[in-house]
Amino acid sequence: MLTTGRYFRKTFGVSVYKVPVSLMGFTCPNIDGKVAKGGCIYCENESFSPNLGGVVQPKRFRLNLTSENPLLEEQLVQLEAQVIETKSKLVHKFKAKKFLIYFQSFTNTYAPLDTLKALYEKALSFEGVVGISVGTRTDALTEETLAYLASLAKTKEVWVEFGVQSCHDTTLKRINRGHDFANAATWIQKSKASGLKVCAHVIFGLPDETQEMMLESVQKTVALGIDAIKIHPLYVTKRTTLATQYAKGAFTPMSEELYLDTLVKTLQMLPKNVVVQRITAGVDDDTLIAPAWCGNLKEQRKQIRLALEKAGLYY
Repeated sequence: MLTTGRYFRKTFGVSVYKVPVSLMGFTCPNIDGKVAKGGCIYCENESFSPNLGGVVQPKRFRLNLTSENPLLEEQLVQLEAQVIETKSKLVHKFKAKKFLIYFQSFTNTYAPLDTLKALYEKALSFEGVVGISVGTRTDALTEETLAYLASLAKTKEVWVEFGVQSCHDTTLKRINRGHDFANAATWIQKSKASGLKVCAHVIFGLPDETQEMMLESVQKTVALGIDAIKIHPLYVTKRTTLATQYAKGAFTPMSEELYLDTLVKTLQMLPKNVVVQRITAGVDDDTLIAPAWCGNLKEQRKQIRLALEKAGLYY
């Protein structure tokens, strides 16, 4: 199994550490009403306007592809503060020398190109930074932004991370995703053709999906030529549409046993060149409603290790 650590050591000769950043102002097109309203059913809408990096995000101002951006200077200050703080911790703990800035929260291409250029170039300017990874949606890219990212990729490590979630349009509609799988396929293939590295996110345990459907999502997504994959279970948190559905008995979370079995089958089918960037997720605070096993990441990792060892996949 090609892990993120192994990939970076092979590519750069040393470990490369991700530096996650979350910036004010960003939203997404199924929050602001461009393609849908309310966001995905598992998304806590309030998370789109938190207090980040000491700067309170104005709830009434959220970036989109056409709005002007009066927050840019504050975003740049916020970016610098987060990068400096996290880099310092990584250097102290791991003696880290190389870094990848990860635009993690929100939809990080859903803004005017001038804004994106300023933020990405600022991120790349820090000492030891070898590249960026941009978390976004496949319906929130433009040809112009893609061409710009491709120009950066000529000299830097540039990843785009797309939330694919499922290949099944019935599921995507059920979770209020706002786009279909054809849209995901189109923009993944365009990104690859532009010379970018692509990481696809898939979720196991989405409403009404069988294991066969989950594995089909992996197969069809991998067939698009992705470079990496992130996998995690669907869990229910407070203040989400999914929480309301769960309370009414309209959604039953995936069992840990089924998740482990599906994960093992997924890793067995992945091509050796596909980097596995993540194999689980959870939340360890009081926002978690269900399933309980997603509230203990340490125990999750233990059970995953045991399952992989049993399948001959852990080394």
